Amino acid sequence: MALMKVKFDLKKRVKLAQSVWFLFWFAVMAGVLVFSMGLFFKIELRKRSELMDNNESHFLPNLLIVMGLLACGINAFGGKVCYDSLDPSKFVKWKPMLKTFLMGCVVFNVLLVVTALLCFIMRIPLQFTLAEGLRNGMRYYKDTDTPGRCYMKRTLDLMQIEFRCCGNDNYRDWFEIQWVSNRYLDFSAKEVKDRIGSNVDGQYLMDGVPFSCCNPGSPRPCIQQQMTNNSAHYSYDHYTEDLNVWKSGCRDALLSYYGGMMTTIGALVLLVTLLEIAVTAGLQYVDSSLSTLANPEDPESESEGWLLEKTVKETFTDIMTKMKAMGKGGKVEEGGDEGGVATVS
Repeated sequence: MALMKVKFDLKKRVKLAQSVWFLFWFAVMAGVLVFSMGLFFKIELRKRSELMDNNESHFLPNLLIVMGLLACGINAFGGKVCYDSLDPSKFVKWKPMLKTFLMGCVVFNVLLVVTALLCFIMRIPLQFTLAEGLRNGMRYYKDTDTPGRCYMKRTLDLMQIEFRCCGNDNYRDWFEIQWVSNRYLDFSAKEVKDRIGSNVDGQYLMDGVPFSCCNPGSPRPCIQQQMTNNSAHYSYDHYTEDLNVWKSGCRDALLSYYGGMMTTIGALVLLVTLLEIAVTAGLQYVDSSLSTLANPEDPESESEGWLLEKTVKETFTDIMTKMKAMGKGGKVEEGGDEGGVATVS
C-alpha cells in the first residue's frame, strides 16, 4: 500500500509541477546562501589563521562551500525536470534517470543534516585549537623580526582591541611569558639582569601587559606596567582596584564569536534541509503522478501520486533485500574468478 497517496487531475498536476518548480529555484537561492555563509566563515577564520593551532578548523567552511555548490546544481536540475514535466514529450527523456536522481537527493539531505550537526559540535575542538593557538601566538608576540612571525604582534593587538580581551584565559597570562623583544632591553641595567636571572628560562618576565589590553572606557590612565606593585602607583590597590585592562580572556571571546556564528549557520542549514526535503517530496509526487496516468495518451486523465510506493516497513525491507542480494552477487563473482584461475593453472 502506497504511503500518503493523493489523487491528481491535469489541473492539480500542473499546479503541483509549478509549485515544486518555484521551490526548486528558491532552494537554489538557499544553496547560494549556504555557499556564502561557508565563504564568509572561511574568510573570518583566515583573518586569524595565525592563532589557530591547525588547519582542521577550515574543514567546516570548506564543507559548507561544497554543500552550497551541490545544492545549486541539484536544485537547478530538479527545477528543469519540473519545468519539462508540463510537456510529456520533454519529460520522457528525464524519466529513466529520475529514480536515481531522487535517491541522490535523499543522500544529499542526509549530508545536509550531518553538516548542520557538525556546525553545532565543532565548537568543542575549536576551543582546544584556539587555546593552543593563542598560547603559541603570545609566545611569538615579541618576534617582530622573525620571518613568518613578524605579523603576530599586530594580529594579537588588533584582536585584543576588537574583542575587548586580554591574554588567553585572562590578563595574567602575559605575566608568564616574555613579550618584549631582546632588542628593546638594556642588558646592562640592573633591573633587566634581575628579572632575567629570576627564572630558570632566562626570560624577561614582568607584571605588565601590552597596550592593546587597556580599556579606553576607564577614567584612569591605563596601568599596564607593574600591575601588582601597589607602591608604584598613587592610590592603587591591585587586589581591590577596578583594573583598567580587559579582564576577559581572548579564548572565550573568540569562542563566543565563532561559536555563535557556527550555531547560526547550523540553524540555517537545518532550515535549508527542510526546504530540500520538501522539494524532494514534491518531485516524487510529480514523478509518481505522471507514471500512473489512467490513459498515458490522454494528458487530462486522472492519476495517483505518493511519497513511497509501499509502506516505510516494506520499503526498508526491500532496500535491505537488494543490499543483501548485491553482497551475495559480489561473493559469487569473486568465487567464479578464483575457480577460473584454478582451472587455468
